[in-house]
Amino acid sequence: MATRPHDDGTSGKGDDPTAAELSFLTQKYEEEKAKRIRPDGSAQYDEFEACANDRLRHLADDPWVDHGTLNAQPPNLVDGQHVKVFSLGAGIGGLVYATHLLETGAFVPEDIRLVDVAGGFGGTWYWNRFPGLACDIEASIYLPWLERTGYVPKHRYAYGEDIRRYLESVAERWGLDSKGVFRTRVDRLTWDEDRRCWVIALEQCRGPKVKDSIRLTVTAQYVILANGILNHPKAPKIEGLDNFKGAMMHASRWDYSISGGSPTDPSLTKLKGKKVGIIGTGATGVQCMPEVAKWASEVYVFQRTPCTVDARDQREMTAEAWAKVTEDGQKPGWWTRRNINWIDAVVGAEPEVDLVDDGWTKAPTMSMAAGARHQPLRPEDVPGHIERMLAKDVPRSNRIRQRVVDLVTKDQETVEALKPWYPTWCKRPCFHDTYLQTFNQPHVTLVPTESHGLHRATPAGLVTKGREYPLDVLVFATGYRSPAHALAEPSAMSNAPVAGRGGRALAAKWREDGPGSLHGLFTRGFPNLLLTGPAQQGISGNITYMYDVAARHAAYVLAEAEKKKKEEEGREEDRVVIEPSKEAEEGYVNRLLSHVAFLAPVSLCLPSYRNDEGAVHVGDDAVKAAKTAVYPLGINAWTEFLEEWRSTGRLEGLEITTGEAASS
Repeated sequence: MATRPHDDGTSGKGDDPTAAELSFLTQKYEEEKAKRIRPDGSAQYDEFEACANDRLRHLADDPWVDHGTLNAQPPNLVDGQHVKVFSLGAGIGGLVYATHLLETGAFVPEDIRLVDVAGGFGGTWYWNRFPGLACDIEASIYLPWLERTGYVPKHRYAYGEDIRRYLESVAERWGLDSKGVFRTRVDRLTWDEDRRCWVIALEQCRGPKVKDSIRLTVTAQYVILANGILNHPKAPKIEGLDNFKGAMMHASRWDYSISGGSPTDPSLTKLKGKKVGIIGTGATGVQCMPEVAKWASEVYVFQRTPCTVDARDQREMTAEAWAKVTEDGQKPGWWTRRNINWIDAVVGAEPEVDLVDDGWTKAPTMSMAAGARHQPLRPEDVPGHIERMLAKDVPRSNRIRQRVVDLVTKDQETVEALKPWYPTWCKRPCFHDTYLQTFNQPHVTLVPTESHGLHRATPAGLVTKGREYPLDVLVFATGYRSPAHALAEPSAMSNAPVAGRGGRALAAKWREDGPGSLHGLFTRGFPNLLLTGPAQQGISGNITYMYDVAARHAAYVLAEAEKKKKEEEGREEDRVVIEPSKEAEEGYVNRLLSHVAFLAPVSLCLPSYRNDEGAVHVGDDAVKAAKTAVYPLGINAWTEFLEEWRSTGRLEGLEITTGEAASS
C-alpha cells in the first residue's frame, strides 16, 4: 500500500510536488485502478434495450413522447422518398450540422431530415430530465448560435429544460422544426453505387396502442451520423435484480410518477417516507442525489469510484454579466473567441485573461493536448511526460481532496471514501455546490463498493459486503455504453450497421484496419458519409464547440462540392460523391499517430466509460487502439489545421465526382 509523504497526502508548502509525493501518487493511483479492473470489462453491465427481462428492458422506454400528437401530424418522410441530407440524430449535434449546412446557402430546410428514436429534438437534453439537471459547461460557451439568436441564458449554467427548449427554438428559427422524424430507428444504411446514394431502412414506432410499427426505405445523398456518444443506458449486472419488488428507473428516463414532481417542479413529494438507493456517483448522481435527499426518508448512495467535485458557483445571469460575456456586442465572434480562450486555459496554455474563469479553467491537466508547436515525443520521452503531467496535476488534485475534508464532517470513513485518487484527466470532473455537504445529513449514507461491487439484489433491497440495504426505490445513475466501445466504431453508437462500397461494413473496416478518416469526418469506402467524432477529431470538455468546428468544416466541403457540380453544368439529377483518397486518409491517421504519445498519461486511468472499462488499453493490436485517439495536439490546433486546409480552396485529399444517378 502507498505510504503518504505527509499525513494529508500533500507535499507541504507550495505547489511544487516532491519526488516522494509523485511516487506516492503513482503507487496510489495504480492501487485504486487495480481495485476496480475486472476481467469481464464492459460485460459487467446490461444495456436495458437488450435485456431479456421485460421489466428491465422497459426501463429504456421513452417516458416523454406524445404519440397522439405525433400520429396526428402529416408524415414528413415517407416510403421511397429521397432527401439530400439525412441526419441520424436530432440532438444538438444534428442541429449544429444542419444549421451550418443551411448557412452556406447551398442547402434549404426541405433538403434535410433529422431522424431520431426520441420523440422530439434535443438528444441528451430530450432524454435526461432528472431533478437537478444542469449543464456543467457555462451556457455562454455551450449553447450554439447565441450570437444569431440573441438568446440570454437564465443562469450561468443552464438547466436541462431551458436547454431543451432553446434547441427547439433553434430548430424553429432555421426552419427545421418540421424536418424532425421522431420515434424512428435506423435499421441499416447501404451505399448504392449505381444510384450514387445511401439506401436507408427505417422502423417507426407509432405508440403502444398502435399494433404495428411502420417500416420505410428511403434514400439520401448525404448521411450525417449525428447520433451522439451516450445513447444506450446501462446498469451493472446484479444477481436477482429482476426479483426486486421496489420501483426502478434509470436517471436518463426519470419516472416522475414514482418520485412526484416534474421536469419543471422539483417537489419530489412521492419520495416522502421512502428509502431510495442511487447507484452511481458521476455527473448524474452528483446532480440528482441532493434533490432526492430533500424528500426521501433514507438515501443510500452506492459508489464504485468517487468523482472530483469542485464548486459550480451557480447564479442567475444578470444583464450586466451578459454584457460582459458578449463584449457589449462591439465585435462579432465573441462566442468563438470565448471558446478558444476557455480551451487555452483548460490545456494549460495560460491565456492572459481567463474569460470564463470556472472550475474547468482551474484544471490545467484536464486535457493532455500537446499544443500545435510541440514536436512528437520519442519513446524515451514518455515517462518524463507522464511525470510532468502528474506534477502539474498535484495542486488541483490536492485541493479537490481537501475540499472533501473541509465540507464533509459526518465521519472520517465517509471523508476518506469520497476522496478521488486518480489524475484529473481520467474522468469528467463534476461541479456542484451542495453534493458533498449532503452527506452530512443523517439520513444520507455513502456505500462504497470498490472492487467487490453489488453482490446481489433481494426482493427488499441490495446486498454488498454482507449487508442488505432495504430500498423502496432504486435509481440507476449508471450511464451508458462507452463511446470507446468497439474501437469507437461510429455505427455501433446507434446500433445501425453501415455498409459502404462493395457491401463492406464500417464495423469491418474499423475491426480489420483500425479507425481511418480524413479530418475525423470522411472515411474511405463510405462516400458521402459524415462522421461526428469524437475519434480523430479535436475535442474539449465542451462537445458543442467540437460539433461547431467540425460542422463548419463539413458544411464548407459539401457546399464547395455542390458548387463544383453547378460549375460543371451538371443536370439537376446529377449527384455529387465525396470520398477521401487512400493516401490522404493514411496521411491524416499517421499525423495523429505521430503525436499520440502525448496521450500516454491515460495509462494511469482506472476503468470507466471513457476507456470502455479499461479495454482500450489492452489487446494485441496497439496501433488500432491508438487510432481511436482524439487529435493529440488539441482542438484549437485542430481548428487551425482545418482552417489552413480550407484556405487553399483545393479540397486536398478528397475525390469529388459528379454524375447521373441510375433510376431506381
